[in-house]
Amino acid sequence: MNSDVSNGRSLAAILSDMKSELQEFAQTRFELFKRELQERVKAIKGAIPAAVIGATFMGTAFLLFSLAMVSLVAVAFEGSSYKWFFACLIVAIFWSMIGAFALFLAKQRFTKQPMVPEKTMHVLSDDKVWLQSETRNAL
Repeated sequence: MNSDVSNGRSLAAILSDMKSELQEFAQTRFELFKRELQERVKAIKGAIPAAVIGATFMGTAFLLFSLAMVSLVAVAFEGSSYKWFFACLIVAIFWSMIGAFALFLAKQRFTKQPMVPEKTMHVLSDDKVWLQSETRNAL
């Protein structure tokens, strides 16, 4: 059995080349994943101050609007000594229904949005197909 290499390269050299190519391949995919993640983090960091300011003002507006609604409903129960209780209860039930509907919509949107980096997964999927075809051709 002849074990000589016909192209002049030793098995160790070929394995060393394969190792370096595999490392380069993995490094490239890792860099793609890292870059995609950094873009998402950068976008989130830019939006945080505006979200905090917006949430503060919207929270204040919500509390004042709720107080106005409670006062308006309390007028309907003018003769009752429980007018503030009923007014708060009615407004709380109203806000609970709206909040439950909003949470339902948010849950639906979160389940539709994938949490994995799409570009990286697409590239890795293409690499898998390419690698399978290369190994079939090599055999």
